[in-house]
Amino acid sequence: MKILFAASEAVPFVKTGGLADVIGSLPKELAGQGLDVRVILPKYEDIPARFTEQMETIATFTVRMGWRQQYCGILKLVHEGIPFYFIDNEMYYRRKGCYGYGDDAERFAFYCLAVLEALPHIGFMPDVIHCHDWQAGMIPVLYRVHYSWRDDYAELKTMMTVHNLKYQGVFGQEQFRDFFSLGDEHFGGYALEFSGGASFMKGGLLYSDLITTVSPTYAEEIQTPYYGEHMDGLLRSQKDRLYGIVNGIDYNELNPLTDPHLEVNYSDSADLKRRNKVKLQERLGLPVNRNAPMIALVTRLVDQKGFPLIERVIEELLSLDAQWVILGTGEPRYEQLFRWAADRFPAKLSANITFDEALARQIYAGSDLFLMPSQFEPCGIGQLIAMRYLSVPIVRETGGLKDTVFAYNEATGKGTGFSFAHYNAHDMLHTVERAVRLYNDPVVWKRLWANILAQDFSWRQSAEQYAALYEQLAYFPAAGDRE
Repeated sequence: MKILFAASEAVPFVKTGGLADVIGSLPKELAGQGLDVRVILPKYEDIPARFTEQMETIATFTVRMGWRQQYCGILKLVHEGIPFYFIDNEMYYRRKGCYGYGDDAERFAFYCLAVLEALPHIGFMPDVIHCHDWQAGMIPVLYRVHYSWRDDYAELKTMMTVHNLKYQGVFGQEQFRDFFSLGDEHFGGYALEFSGGASFMKGGLLYSDLITTVSPTYAEEIQTPYYGEHMDGLLRSQKDRLYGIVNGIDYNELNPLTDPHLEVNYSDSADLKRRNKVKLQERLGLPVNRNAPMIALVTRLVDQKGFPLIERVIEELLSLDAQWVILGTGEPRYEQLFRWAADRFPAKLSANITFDEALARQIYAGSDLFLMPSQFEPCGIGQLIAMRYLSVPIVRETGGLKDTVFAYNEATGKGTGFSFAHYNAHDMLHTVERAVRLYNDPVVWKRLWANILAQDFSWRQSAEQYAALYEQLAYFPAAGDRE
């Protein structure tokens, strides 16, 4: 089968979050299972020169956006066996960063139109366009309205994956009418209208053939008002075609036995892992102590990640017999919180308000515990990487955290981490206290490591589930026959 991933970012070209990790790794596993998988992205200015210098222009044409005729170039680069296509328009993409501009509606409207227009030019008509998050959400709408009647497009199917429902691509209805040449029938009632405007995400959910999201628990959660971001009713109505498939990680790229960023490579050696902790303590200026548990947070410093809970009990957390290391950037409130904590407790906490991939790997390798007290977490990548590096996770039971981390049971010896159910600061504190206490029990820690090592968080099983859905789509009637 031929699959085209449409997404706004992918490792190693450009990354703002976990979406990029998925798009950079899942296609390789699908290709290994025999599918012809390709990826199409915007050509951002931030893509490193070592990649742009290898790109080949394979097509140029114009894209009609309402009354506009816009230039579009398609460049191609094969990376690790996967063909990547890059949509080039300097007016939209020759600027720093991916998102956050006043014309984002127009930039990603152009992207969605260009993806569909590009197919004949690149000589690749997929069986399925797999659209990821709101930036690609209008592709299923445009296909259904403007392309499904064309013979060369007639058998194409679309899938929409929600990586984070909080981001919905809501803009003015007049922009949708203008950019996409859509009439009133696509806005009233059960259509694109949302909160007085219109939504890219809603379009993808309603007009695609199948919907997936990035964990089974999140698929259930987003059908409730608390997690549904005002789309819970819509998602309940679509529950028969909504699937949750947990994300994986690239086991070749994320491997403590071969990771070039580590001071000491290891697989299941406690001694070698502790040597990484000592090196990390030395680098960060923390007291060298092999026996004190080191607790890590590598994340965006935003409300979603549970930082209001940490803020509420930070002095109690720092009174524990443990060291803390923070890596990430985000809201100034939390950046300042950790700078203050590092100044007040310099022997207990290292605050690294930056993003550094090499340091992140060293923190995964050097830490003993990894805290993710998220308010909501569609899947989460941090806990999967932490377990790959044998850093035991402490999580709130939500979304993919609930699906991938199983609470340690002292009676049975089963479990891969520590968890708490309620979004409550003291529930989190008590769970961290328990983890620190059990760290000092070598029998417990040996069991936890054995349980983690028995898990498989590679993409293999998840890719098989995606492949099964693509196969299922092959038997769907063509769009024109469904009207």
